[in-house]
Amino acid sequence: MENEMPRLQRLGEVMTQHGTEMALALAILIIGLLAAKWIDKGLRKGLNKLMPNASFVSVFCNTVYILLVAIVITAAAVEFGAKPINMLRLLTIAALAAVGLVIFFRPFFPSLPFKVGNTVKAGNLLGKVEAITFLNTRLRTFDGKTFFVPNRQILDDIVINYHFTQTRRVKIDVSIRYDQDLLKAKRTLEAVMTGDARVKTKPGPMVYVLDLASNCVKLGGRCWVDNKNYWVARCDLLEKTKLRFDSEGIQFAFPQLDLHPGDEENI
Repeated sequence: MENEMPRLQRLGEVMTQHGTEMALALAILIIGLLAAKWIDKGLRKGLNKLMPNASFVSVFCNTVYILLVAIVITAAAVEFGAKPINMLRLLTIAALAAVGLVIFFRPFFPSLPFKVGNTVKAGNLLGKVEAITFLNTRLRTFDGKTFFVPNRQILDDIVINYHFTQTRRVKIDVSIRYDQDLLKAKRTLEAVMTGDARVKTKPGPMVYVLDLASNCVKLGGRCWVDNKNYWVARCDLLEKTKLRFDSEGIQFAFPQLDLHPGDEENI
């Protein structure tokens, strides 16, 4: 116990002389790191909405975050009594080395083929990406469920990103009876697509005869719309096609079986 008293006295003297500086340095460190984290989160969220290049956004935000942390550590060390010029040199070297390592090794890190806000199908899950962390992706399905999917599982599976391209093709498949006017049906289906302002003119809408089935002629309408308008445009075009065919007197085919009984002698 007697040996511990001098140590406690020296510790008390240090706290008396430098206690205020230590408390301020610790406060600067904690508040600064929290602020850097908050700035990093807001910067990523804003840039992900403005820029489609997720790789560039990640590298840029990582670089900014490293610089902010370096500034916070420098300010805390200076407050504690370190010489500003020495700390600035040390942290500049460390920050440049860290940025260099991030830029150099970034191409070797596997990246997810989507960003926050995209609608994707990963495995048997279809939904909107709400958040991405280092370990998992938070996916919200259209029936209100939230899934936390491990990133390693996503990287090992097939992923469909419905927002990766700006445009998407709409398919309008219908079946008409054999006794209907085929050319009139093709013109009517093409007019339905051409008359919708959301449908692209290049490439323009096309109508094909897909098949001559046993009880119908199958027609396929194809047109392109902006990705963001795909689902609503498809539903509207289906409705317009039904109403337009009804008004033009074009009858859709339906499953049926025609019986042709012969003479009683042949039965």
